[in-house]
Amino acid sequence: MRIAIDAMGGDFAPEEVVKGSVVAAKEHNVGIILVGPKDRIENELAKYDHSGLDIDIVHTDEYLAEGEHPAYALRKKRNASILVATKLVKEGKAAAVLGAGPTGGVVAAALQVLGTIGGIARPVIGGAFLGFAPQTIMFDLGGNVDCRPDQLLDFAVVGTVYAQKWLNIPNPTVALLSNGAEEGKGNEVLRESYTLFKKSGLNFIGYVEGYDIPSGKANVVICDGLVGNVVVKFCEALGETICHWLQEKLSGKLPREDIEEVVGGLLRATNAAEVAGGGPFWAVNGVVCKAHGRSKWQEIAGAIAQAKLAVEVDLVGSLKSELELARSKLNIPNPPD
Repeated sequence: MRIAIDAMGGDFAPEEVVKGSVVAAKEHNVGIILVGPKDRIENELAKYDHSGLDIDIVHTDEYLAEGEHPAYALRKKRNASILVATKLVKEGKAAAVLGAGPTGGVVAAALQVLGTIGGIARPVIGGAFLGFAPQTIMFDLGGNVDCRPDQLLDFAVVGTVYAQKWLNIPNPTVALLSNGAEEGKGNEVLRESYTLFKKSGLNFIGYVEGYDIPSGKANVVICDGLVGNVVVKFCEALGETICHWLQEKLSGKLPREDIEEVVGGLLRATNAAEVAGGGPFWAVNGVVCKAHGRSKWQEIAGAIAQAKLAVEVDLVGSLKSELELARSKLNIPNPPD
């Protein structure tokens, strides 16, 4: 299995991306295709013993910068590293692609090159993100900032399939994230979505609020990518802040090993997505994975492992068949053109 990597994506590219790729090639027995400026990638590879590893370089001088409008940038930069890497999947030269660069750029490249499956209008990022609620997943976690009600329903179908297939929950509960539990709460999009969800045939339980997430009140929590990304990053930052606070308060009062065990457990529970390193975009017609923008080598290696797993479980094929089945059972119409 070979995985294409955008070597120039992320806050610490190419240094951490290359290092994580070398580690993943060793530990996870995958081939790596690093896409980006050949000289910069070779300079980083020279720091490590990669003899015997299946690591290739595909050269391009163009790559996306943080802050660029992704669709516009990809039109200007026809050989942007994330675009070239994604095309390797389309051409059958790689089984998956991984990018840690701007989320919008990874989404735009996925849509432009691979398209979506199963009548889903947009790719979506989601999954478990809070260790305190391992049976709760959220969609979207950052891929789609503005969403129509029918697109939120798409996310709910994907989330239901995810929960059934990967969490082994036969009839997962679905909820919309809002600012109150009453049906009249939320903005216009949420109120329209509420009506649509009630008619969908999903196991819809209404609205949940922020404090319902850690308790696991719903298995599948649906929101747009702006809200989801804020929630996830707040949880991660709060966990890190509490960990630092605990280290200071417990220093000298408990053995260092005990403090590290407590702090490490809390960090894993509040940074579940970061511990995994990243995950796939759902509903793309190919395996496209996104790593955190601030990923260091450990997270890059973890995200590559997630990409490998997505290929091994046939994520795309499974989702196609499961979505077709779910839509027929739930009588959910395809989204408008």
